[in-house]
Amino acid sequence: MSALRIEDYALLGDLQTAALVGADGSVDWLCFPRFDSGACFAALLGTPKHGRWLLAPSDENAHATRRYLDDTLVLETTWETADGVARVYDFMPPRGVAPDIVRIVEGVSGSVELQTELIIRFDYGSVVPWVHRVDNTLVATAGPDALCLHTPIQLRGHGMTSVATFAVAEGDRVPFALTWFPSAEKLPDPIDPEQALEDTTSYWRDWVGGCAYEGDWHEAVHRSLIVLKALTYAPTGGMVAAPTTSLPEHIGGIRNWDYRYCWLRDATLTLLALLGAGLVDEADQWRAWLLRAAAGDPADLQIMYGVAGERRLVELELMWLPGYENSAPVRIGNAASEQLQLDVYGEIMDALYQARVHGLSSSRHAWALQRVMLKDLETRWREPDQGIWETRGEPQHFVHSKVMAWVAFDRAVRSALEHSVDGDVEGWSAVRDDIHDDVVRRGFDAGINSFTQYYGSGTLDASLLLIPLVGFLPASDPRVRGTIEAVQRLLMRDGFVERYKTIGVDGLPPGEGVFLPCSFWLVDCLELLGEHDEAHALFERLLSLTTDLGLISEEYDPAAQRLLGNFPQAFTHLELVNTALNLAREHVAPMEKRHAQR
Repeated sequence: MSALRIEDYALLGDLQTAALVGADGSVDWLCFPRFDSGACFAALLGTPKHGRWLLAPSDENAHATRRYLDDTLVLETTWETADGVARVYDFMPPRGVAPDIVRIVEGVSGSVELQTELIIRFDYGSVVPWVHRVDNTLVATAGPDALCLHTPIQLRGHGMTSVATFAVAEGDRVPFALTWFPSAEKLPDPIDPEQALEDTTSYWRDWVGGCAYEGDWHEAVHRSLIVLKALTYAPTGGMVAAPTTSLPEHIGGIRNWDYRYCWLRDATLTLLALLGAGLVDEADQWRAWLLRAAAGDPADLQIMYGVAGERRLVELELMWLPGYENSAPVRIGNAASEQLQLDVYGEIMDALYQARVHGLSSSRHAWALQRVMLKDLETRWREPDQGIWETRGEPQHFVHSKVMAWVAFDRAVRSALEHSVDGDVEGWSAVRDDIHDDVVRRGFDAGINSFTQYYGSGTLDASLLLIPLVGFLPASDPRVRGTIEAVQRLLMRDGFVERYKTIGVDGLPPGEGVFLPCSFWLVDCLELLGEHDEAHALFERLLSLTTDLGLISEEYDPAAQRLLGNFPQAFTHLELVNTALNLAREHVAPMEKRHAQR
């Protein structure tokens, strides 16, 4: 059985976890009860025997079309067979007491026979549960986890799975509701699937109604905002980078990472996307999560945290899973959480500065934390680090890291001067100037007329495109223009941007797709240079990579014309929103709104 392409999956979510549903009607990925919990369906990273839930016509020649119902996260799949038409509605109601995934089959015309195959395997496909019945409810239990299935369809055991076939005629509606609960507790009360469908649809429509963005690319922006909301862990406000782990950056390769955590790298992007769309409550919740996660000794600051701010994200390899299209290893946890990345200081300072600029309520605690962080960074900015891309080779003096250290002190100075908070403006200004001079002197290579990946490297990195976007130098500076042109000349593949040439520096075998967030950065840079037509053309090419459902991952293989990496990817959707805000005709001086220029 061949794996579905990554773009063949749809996202469902309940604001605490998420599922991926294939175009073949199979739920191949689902972690309960949180994004980072063990998966009960892990076929995405293996085979059906590692857990899945199929619900589709028995006719192998059935044809499916799918869409989300308007601005919601309710998936509607229409199946056409020789004998009739049926629809399946898949959704996860925003979390009540227990998490659910609901599937409702509707007969549209004729008579359609459907099959369902429920293969529950807890702990990422490694644990076969005890399946039994309690009254009319199917219950699966193993260790701390339990699932119960409520449906009028009678499933039977077959080869360690639960299966059934049934038919729907015009007007029939057959519900399935699968609910997780701690195995030591009693069965949760069943939900009303039809009421849950109505409530879920209303929730998403009401939420989207609060989005202020009505500019160009409205549909793509709204879908991205829905994805970002779905990737937000409601109890804390933290946003995971993706709902999946170990989807490869190169088919058959080892660049397979767990993205079910919250990256500080995305702090400013997240805040600006939410504020730009008028989602003030979500922005405020994200800032609150950021402050809680970063609290403590600045020397212990991490680049990522768990959804509730957990710090220990131990990386393990799951040897029993072969990986997506045999791309092993499958990893859970992320060892990069222990790396030093100086850019996170700048991200935090910029995010909190932008919060003040955009009118979020002030916080004395936030400013006190920032001052302590600056004191720590003042002694650390000269150190080598692992850089924005979490390289697993030797630490280097990455130019982007130094630039973001400059951002930290620049935003501190601006905060003091523009918002009347107390601080050592003279001292911070001096450090800011020292960093600037150091980067310009050691990070620019006149031979290639470009800033470099790290001091003395002579190589490029797409993160250099952020130099004008964060205000380190204006786009009109000849050194910046030269850097943009060098990226276009040396890091472009089939019209999109690569992060860097993956040889040597990151300690891993070479090979990955083009990196889509970097391609959005190039759009922003082109717009700053006044190359409006070229910027718009690249933006449209990037939008063309979104799936039929408006979803996108982190990377793309232009040769195979397929998405790569964990999916859907918050980083890419954030960049899509922010770049649309920058390009939208309704916005005045969008880049100045996005980043304070020096």
